[in-house]
Amino acid sequence: MSATRRQVLARTGALGAGIAFSGSIPEIFAGTAAALERTGSTGYGPLVPDPDGLLDLPAGFRYSVLSREGDPLRSGEGKVPSNHDGMAAFPGRGGRTHLVRNHENRVDAKIRVPAVEGLTYDPNGMGGCTALTLGRGNGVLGERVAIAGTAVNCAGGPTPWHTWLTCEETEDKAGTNGYTKDHGFIFEVDPYDPGRTGAVPLTAMGRFQHEAIAVDPRKGVVYETEDAFLKPFGLFYRFLPEKPLGGTGSLHAGGRLQAMRVPGVPDLSAIQETGTTFEGIEWVPVPDPLAKETPVRLQDFGPKGITHAQKLEGCYWGGRCVYFVSSFAKSAEGSAADHYGQVWRYDPDRRRLTLVVVFGPDTDLQLPGESPDNITLAPGGGLMVCEDGEGAQHVYGLTRGGTVYPMARNRQNIGTPEEPEWGEFAGVTFAPDGRTMYVNCYTPGTTFAVTGPWR
Repeated sequence: MSATRRQVLARTGALGAGIAFSGSIPEIFAGTAAALERTGSTGYGPLVPDPDGLLDLPAGFRYSVLSREGDPLRSGEGKVPSNHDGMAAFPGRGGRTHLVRNHENRVDAKIRVPAVEGLTYDPNGMGGCTALTLGRGNGVLGERVAIAGTAVNCAGGPTPWHTWLTCEETEDKAGTNGYTKDHGFIFEVDPYDPGRTGAVPLTAMGRFQHEAIAVDPRKGVVYETEDAFLKPFGLFYRFLPEKPLGGTGSLHAGGRLQAMRVPGVPDLSAIQETGTTFEGIEWVPVPDPLAKETPVRLQDFGPKGITHAQKLEGCYWGGRCVYFVSSFAKSAEGSAADHYGQVWRYDPDRRRLTLVVVFGPDTDLQLPGESPDNITLAPGGGLMVCEDGEGAQHVYGLTRGGTVYPMARNRQNIGTPEEPEWGEFAGVTFAPDGRTMYVNCYTPGTTFAVTGPWR
């Protein structure tokens, strides 16, 4: 597909939904052999309104609710916490699946992650993770606290050794908002036995407003996104571990944190033409990873400066490259230009950065297709994108052929009949066997398992 080809697609469903994008779509499907081999060109048809008012899906698909905030945890440790966010699925014995789920709880969270001895970092932190164990038919066999006492656990990412790196999206220090310890770290969580990993921050990986990570499975380099709210916006980082691919706990051995510099480009939003490529990407040592005095993005990176971007969020590894997402950029908020989402590809072997896809402007003011957030590669050859924007909220599919289609729509109204509001989707991930899509509704916190005629 030409790098300049432009499409406006996906006006399907009872009310319609729209996305506009441009770019070389097949580029972002390099994660699995199946994704490369299959060339599905359509979605699964219109969304069918759910009579129970929870989740609209295409005909032939069905969902089950695995967990909802406020319900008792099966471990007896307390209630299911609020604000379901990033999530990953791991294979277990006997066909079981282990889910690890973030809870993006701030100090005012409705339901905190219960403090559990040996798994709590800061007793005044409301966030953390819970872990679910599922049987072959997605029946819930267990649900427990995996880490507690953290703050604003937004996204993260899995490691090649089957642990979860959960990210704090905050820079609050001890004494702020009642916290007793500094926050803004990454923590490792073992989905099978959380007691093995406890609640110890990976301090060498930096203290900033973390969003997501992706690990190079060949070299063990960890890439990190920063979702900073105010200008100057976040940076794109890489962490070079002392013990790459060393397994559970190895990241505690430390390493070097660096930030990406694109020569001559202080703000990625200024790049609007898909296919634009930059050679000779530089990686600059972070002066103070712990941000003891100054936030990392404000530190002195030398006379050449550093490259920023607004809303750096999703991050994943595909083929031999890492992909990361800028969910949107607004010139009114300080960005160099406007967009509704960018997907960037960085090739570490060639030190090459390419703008692969640009989303927007949207084509339906009522149901805008904008602000891609959590993303995952589907085993059957597609990409699933969680929408985090205005109006109704969707999980969108994107085929290698360039078709955008709605896969799910949240029907849970958290506003009023006069001014409805729907919670965003987050944490989309697939079971190890590829037969189930798991996804969270952020609020009211709900975890769904979606099954059906996946291609």
